[in-house]
Amino acid sequence: MSIRTEQTSRPVGAPAREPRLPLAALLALATAVFVTSLTETLPAGLLPAMSAGLKVGEPAMGQSVTIYAVGTALTAIPLSAATAGWRRKRLLLTAMAGFAAANTVTALSASYPLTMAARFLAGVAAGLAWALLAGYARSLVAAPLRGRAVAVVMTGIPVALSLGVPAGTYLGELLGWRAAFALMTAVAVALLGWIGLLVPDRPGQERGARAPMLRAVGVPGVVPVLFVTLVFVLAHTVLYAYVAAFLDHAGLGGSTGLVLLVFGAASLVSIWYVGARIDRRLRALTVAATLLVGAGAALLAVSAHSLPAVYAAAALWGLGWGGVPTLLQTAAADAGGEHAEAAQAMLVTLWNVAMAGGGVVGGVLLDRFGAGVFPWSVPVLLAPVLAVVVGARRHGFPAGPGA
Repeated sequence: MSIRTEQTSRPVGAPAREPRLPLAALLALATAVFVTSLTETLPAGLLPAMSAGLKVGEPAMGQSVTIYAVGTALTAIPLSAATAGWRRKRLLLTAMAGFAAANTVTALSASYPLTMAARFLAGVAAGLAWALLAGYARSLVAAPLRGRAVAVVMTGIPVALSLGVPAGTYLGELLGWRAAFALMTAVAVALLGWIGLLVPDRPGQERGARAPMLRAVGVPGVVPVLFVTLVFVLAHTVLYAYVAAFLDHAGLGGSTGLVLLVFGAASLVSIWYVGARIDRRLRALTVAATLLVGAGAALLAVSAHSLPAVYAAAALWGLGWGGVPTLLQTAAADAGGEHAEAAQAMLVTLWNVAMAGGGVVGGVLLDRFGAGVFPWSVPVLLAPVLAVVVGARRHGFPAGPGA
């Protein structure tokens, strides 16, 4: 994908102006990330009301999150390949229109099968968006700012998880769960206008430049990034999806909201820190993120009955996890090179496979070992992640300046 830069004349000897981030455009992309993340996780906060409204059990209603992830995992790679030649703005507008349609159907539906079909459609739209957004953000800025641009866009994730889900849950309790999804439709419609007005367009790939999607697997560095994505996200999801059960087990169930708020606030700090340094220290930051998440989980495991220690563990966890989406998206784009979009489409697929798998693995662990096992599972899963990151020194997670 080509990036056009404008040449401006300046007096001889005058210092060059530092390139600036196009914040209006990047914040629009961040809002798209927010919409995708919140649409995926909102049912978790509205589960009892949704199950009562659609006359199904809570376990069945809980599958509305799973089917979203399945929709993304099944379609991200083929749709990314099929739309590789589309102009980027047109593709992003199509994805956001898909979210508006899916959330509208969800808000109005009185049928469980129709609601699940709408959730699947939302997952398909997410697959389109996630395979596109990081590359789109990178194409809007000069090379030295690409990591920061992706970091700005990825702030949509912790904002959705730490603020969006609690706000949506409160709105659902106040006005009904359908109002929460109707509001998501309104956000998506407003975002369509924002993108149309303020986000510069970029071309898709020329037909002759396209390669088979799986050719990216043969590019050095792509497989290590994909492995790290799968296992890191699985480790995080096992703990995040069952953190309420773990805190209940520890006698701290009433503090779940505050623990997640600490996690979300620390994640925002992490995104800011990573964004400022990722273009020079991606490898060191990925190692640090792995160690911080592992340390946070270990502290949670050994100090679960101390509320201050639990808050400290949540802060370590958030400081490690917050920058991970930015780190992995950037690593995939850098490793993929001319096949960057293919690598990112596979990353999106594996990310959602890991999220769906986290729920399954967590359920098995809960049945066999009880809720106390969840924090211990994280360091076990992260050990091979750390080994791969450290080993991928030449390709995947290369040592850059200052790393």
